[in-house]
Amino acid sequence: MRQSLFKVPLLVLCSVCLATPCWADLTGGLAAYERHEYQTAIKEFRSLANQGDSLAQFMLGYMYAHGEGLSQDYAEATRWFLRAASKGNIAAQFNLGVLYDEGLGVRQDYAEAARWFRQAAEQGYVTAQLNLALQYTQGQGVPQDYAEAARWFRQAADHGNVIAQINLGHLYTKGLGVSQDYAEAARRFHQAADQGNDRAQFNLGLMYAQGHGVPQNYFKARQWYELAAHQGNDSAQVNLALLYAKGLGVPQDYAEAARWFRQAAQKGNATAQAHLGVMYAKGHGVQKGYREAEHWFRLAADQGNATAQLNLGLMYARGRGVSRDYREAERWFRLAADQGEATAQVNLGLLYANGYGLSQNYVQAYFWFSRAGAQGHKDALELRSAVASKMTSVQSAEAEKLLNEARAKK
Repeated sequence: MRQSLFKVPLLVLCSVCLATPCWADLTGGLAAYERHEYQTAIKEFRSLANQGDSLAQFMLGYMYAHGEGLSQDYAEATRWFLRAASKGNIAAQFNLGVLYDEGLGVRQDYAEAARWFRQAAEQGYVTAQLNLALQYTQGQGVPQDYAEAARWFRQAADHGNVIAQINLGHLYTKGLGVSQDYAEAARRFHQAADQGNDRAQFNLGLMYAQGHGVPQNYFKARQWYELAAHQGNDSAQVNLALLYAKGLGVPQDYAEAARWFRQAAQKGNATAQAHLGVMYAKGHGVQKGYREAEHWFRLAADQGNATAQLNLGLMYARGRGVSRDYREAERWFRLAADQGEATAQVNLGLLYANGYGLSQNYVQAYFWFSRAGAQGHKDALELRSAVASKMTSVQSAEAEKLLNEARAKK
């Protein structure tokens, strides 16, 4: 599973230390705002904002951005945030970064967004530190620089920001901008996991399952997967199901495996759908049923899952749960084979070798057996030899040409 870095573009309202001679009026405006008496709040804030009060300017910008008591107007919000930001208001600086990042009220400008995020970040604003780090990972508005990203993620992470902790963990896992260090990655994931973040819990479970940065321990892997799974994390649900299916860290329990696969499958997780199809095809933990297996295989196959495409092809080739249809089998085998699925490549070769559903073609059979054999499929090279014994020298040359062309494309 690929692990993604993501941004949290939020317009924020925060409390800051007040230093103004108009304390009573500002307090009255804030109190009115809290009571949702927006017209009163606007009147107080506008008067103070025109006198240069940065918090009043920020509040006025915030109300324009959210359409509270007046028409939503990002351009006007930008104008007031700029006035507050120029006086060092951290939240205004951050919000300007968001507006430029999203192109709200201003022309989208990642460099300008980075400039404002940096000003807030250097004053210790944690979410600005996070967003600046994300810009460095993506090369948006700044040169891509994982070391600089790690520096800002670390500052935010050390202040307890969960997203920064997760992303810093990913950098340590992959060795991006830092020396690869699974133990440090596990520590950062643990920090976020202890705060209840399901992605971090899943990642920590994965590290225990693989023994990366921590001693391999399937029991602990199950504990972390389970915490994430109960929060609806479908990747954790899949991995928890696999532990039950294989009896790793828990007694083998196909019914429990099927239950977790189903939860993830119903969310559209293609891996879970493919596994649930296998459970129905074999009758593991559920009543055996090829029609139900075909249903789940098709859902996963339509999402591009190569294993499901292979299994759906096998069902058509064997006439299980569907009418036998070699042409349809060939379609699904080819989709999986083109993704490098070795068993699908062998089965596609068999269709060509035997002329099932398509014209017998030893050149194509040789080609697909060779592709599978190159991946170490145990039967592929023997099948290729059998086909090669029936081929002419011209056919052999043609097959080798196809293989060379396929290698050149990689």
